Amino acid sequence: MGHRIPEETIEAIRRSIDIVDVVGEYVQLKKQGRNYFGLCPFHGEKTPSFSVSPEKQIFHCFGCGAGGNAFTFLMDMEGIPFVEAAKRLAAKAGIDLSAYQLNVRGHDDGQNGEVKAMIEAHTLLKRFYHHLLVYTKEGQAALDYLQARGWTKETIDRFEIGYAPDAPDAAVRLLDSHSFSLPVMEKAGLVTKKEDERYVDRFRNRIMFPIHDHRGETVGFSGRLLGEGQPKYVNSPETPIFHKGTLLYHFHEARVPIRKRQEALLLEGFADVISAVQAGIDYAVATMGTSLTEEQARILRRHAETVTICYDGDNAGTEAAWRAAEQLSALGCHVKVASIPNGLDPDEYIRVYGKERFAGEIAAAQPLMAFKMTYLRRGKNLQREGDRLRYIEEVLREIGKLPSPVEKDYYVRQLADEFSLSLSALNEQLSRYKHEKPKQREAAASEKAPRPTLAKKLLPAFQNAERLLLAHMMRSRDMALIVQERVGGRFNIEEHRALAAYIYAFYEEGHEADLGALMFRLPGELQPLASELSLLLVSDDVSEQELADYMKHVLNHPKWLMLKEKEQEKTEAERRKDFLAAARIAKEMIEMKKMLSSS
Repeated sequence: MGHRIPEETIEAIRRSIDIVDVVGEYVQLKKQGRNYFGLCPFHGEKTPSFSVSPEKQIFHCFGCGAGGNAFTFLMDMEGIPFVEAAKRLAAKAGIDLSAYQLNVRGHDDGQNGEVKAMIEAHTLLKRFYHHLLVYTKEGQAALDYLQARGWTKETIDRFEIGYAPDAPDAAVRLLDSHSFSLPVMEKAGLVTKKEDERYVDRFRNRIMFPIHDHRGETVGFSGRLLGEGQPKYVNSPETPIFHKGTLLYHFHEARVPIRKRQEALLLEGFADVISAVQAGIDYAVATMGTSLTEEQARILRRHAETVTICYDGDNAGTEAAWRAAEQLSALGCHVKVASIPNGLDPDEYIRVYGKERFAGEIAAAQPLMAFKMTYLRRGKNLQREGDRLRYIEEVLREIGKLPSPVEKDYYVRQLADEFSLSLSALNEQLSRYKHEKPKQREAAASEKAPRPTLAKKLLPAFQNAERLLLAHMMRSRDMALIVQERVGGRFNIEEHRALAAYIYAFYEEGHEADLGALMFRLPGELQPLASELSLLLVSDDVSEQELADYMKHVLNHPKWLMLKEKEQEKTEAERRKDFLAAARIAKEMIEMKKMLSSS
């Protein structure tokens, strides 16, 4: 594995943690029978096909084929090396790894060394800026501004808000004094290079909002200008550690509250989140002032059943709320929309009307269809026949997209009552959209949906036999020894041969059957196969005859392939009119078939 943690310590970590708890921090899981199921975090899906087995301490996705144990889940989910995954799991298990010299970021090549330096530099500057804001005269004006807008000292500390001084090179000098490479710091978006080759600070005279990735590492900043001038905000550029479209502001802190409530409050900006959290809504996150991306929507869907959108109350905010709602709804989220009156943003609304009124607005959020009906009224005079008919048609199209027949009936009746229309006429019109829309949605889904790697199709007999043998071997040392003696390495599929070799080696080391321990020793490319096979429903009490049949299929498959080759040779001989050769080959085929039937 390339790590320096003793094997017995790794084993202690593995036995001390529960994979359900580890996966449950990222995926909403529901128990069904002996296992837990949820939406796969590694590919987009609306129906849960992601399984976690507490008994076997493994995960497996029947959609995309991902699989492994708690270590590999963290590695794949966070894109981290084994040592960092081990360190995090050890912390959960209360196991001290301080005695070991660990390079938690893996091999310290040039790229990883730069990434590590970038994160360390952001952390250093975050602390520097926060200190200037809270403890120095230089930051007093910024502190006064923040407190005047209603943010308490506790909130400022919680969000680690800071102040970048109005000096050209304060950050440059600090970073240089700590031996950070200034060209790397430029690549990290912390400093810029002038035409005269001098480095200067990117952020000056600005209130600094640190941006964290979903692991809690500081990876960027947003700086708001103190006083008048333009631009009002300067943000970190895209860097090797900061990708705005894949992050949600405050998600590293909100993840647990979101999972507990099964609800997220989606806002547009930093200030909105900070004010909402101070108002007691700790499940708030933001898209940092940009449109919701597909990746951000998927993150929310993996962690919450319901997303309440609360964007600015102006036209732009309403348009953005519609787009975000469509994205989230398409992924299977239950979406609600809280409309902020008077064109205010959530931060302004809290300051003007207080946290209780804001909490009331969130609690009174409209169902998505009700929001759409309000949205579609905009710009129409429903006293005019043309606008009225257009509105009814647009609403019916949206009703046609609803998955629930009850919802459809509810809103159709609402339309009928409001405009004195017959239900039969509305339902007839609605039926036309039902025929029209699904085809379009299916076409779009077929383009976007990832193709499962585990197609549900009938497998050849030999392949099924190999899979069942491997499943039994992982469960039973005795079974593995029998297969090793009679089959050895003669599995026909290369991946099966490799897995069998690891199983043989595992038992030869003296281990008893332990799927978790075996999984830990497998290379990453074999773990999905092993996790899939471990979930096959096989009997613990397999008969000698059944086992013999499996092995017969495995061992005879190459002979059947040879027989097919002989058939082709015979056909070719007949085509050449070499009937003597064709007769000889036919005789050989008869002998081969006799041998196969008697074996």
